[in-house]
Amino acid sequence: MTLINKFDGGFNLIEEQIERAKAHFGELIKEQLTRIEKMKVQKDFTDFKTKDKIIVGIVGGDGIGPFITSEAQRVLEFLLADDVKTGRIVFKIIDGLTIENRAACGKAIPDDVLAELKTCDVILKGPTTTPREGDPWPNIESANVAMRRELDLFANVRPVSVPEKNIDWTFYRENTEGAYAVGSKGIHVNDDLAIDFTITTQDGSERIIKAAFDFAEKSGKNKVTVVTKANVIKTTDGKFLDTAKAIAKNYPTVEMDDWYIDIMTAKLVDEKRRSQFKVMVLPNLYGDILTDEAAEFQGGVGTAGSANIGKQYAMFEAIHGSAPRMVEEGRGQYADPCSIIRAAGMLLVHIGYNEKAEQLQKALDVCGLYEKKLVLTGRETGATGSEYANYVMETLSNPNLDTVYAKFI
Repeated sequence: MTLINKFDGGFNLIEEQIERAKAHFGELIKEQLTRIEKMKVQKDFTDFKTKDKIIVGIVGGDGIGPFITSEAQRVLEFLLADDVKTGRIVFKIIDGLTIENRAACGKAIPDDVLAELKTCDVILKGPTTTPREGDPWPNIESANVAMRRELDLFANVRPVSVPEKNIDWTFYRENTEGAYAVGSKGIHVNDDLAIDFTITTQDGSERIIKAAFDFAEKSGKNKVTVVTKANVIKTTDGKFLDTAKAIAKNYPTVEMDDWYIDIMTAKLVDEKRRSQFKVMVLPNLYGDILTDEAAEFQGGVGTAGSANIGKQYAMFEAIHGSAPRMVEEGRGQYADPCSIIRAAGMLLVHIGYNEKAEQLQKALDVCGLYEKKLVLTGRETGATGSEYANYVMETLSNPNLDTVYAKFI
């Protein structure tokens, strides 16, 4: 083969690779434009005050998920006992979101499970395993990412509160876009080049940023911090930041500032600066990173709950993983249920039981941060999740809970 033929062959191969990548990218653009049209015709948020029946889906997930989720369900049933008796609150157990079943179906969420999820108003979900390189499972998409997309749960809300450190943060993480939107749909152009995609839409940015400003205004936390990397990621992060600046003009009582994600991770550990942050709104990936860092101040990711809110559905979960090793070693019953019980508290707020949620928050703080009559170690050296849930419910039953809580604050 002559040098010219070699050059022509290489050129043709490159052209083929470019055309294949263009076709792939074109399909992604069609997908996202269709999603945008759906966003434009969305209804208002569900008004739970008008609902005669609220269906709460309980999804155990896998690993330690079923262990801790069952304890959170017990706490909810305890707090909502009167309305469970009248039939206003109905708990619905939804199985099938295990890694084994998802792998067998080849889907992040099997079709029958998704259909069951859509019959619920709110969902309490245990951790689910996302396969990684080297795992004995096919490379299926994260169940969390799929659920957020399928139910359009665009707002991931994560509060972190440590009163003695003057920390009271609420994070609004965009949940359906950014680097995770098509995280399993990147392309290997060839052996030398792999490309992933990050997505920002006008409608998607507006709704999460408005949600953050609405919360800041209504709660009295009159400051919103927008976190991006718009100085480098100029197109997508730039759109997010520009949208925030435009929306901020409609909230004259709410202060807005913006920080880049790299320095923001440092400022959360800056004792002089961190107490000045109140409400933070972030694109998907940055929100995932920063909320895990923030949870460490509260005792680690095992202590933090998370809300995933859309206009029709909402899902509440622990922010940690499924810890399959604990189950393999026979320690599942010792898994810490605090994170998902805190998530259950957020569920209570969402459906209108604010006072019960406040009492649960106080009981969890008394049990986990202050009194500590029982300690969870993840092993037989500590309490089981069931024992700890009993401790929380006993604390809730104390008519002097407010006095006990006030003693520690």
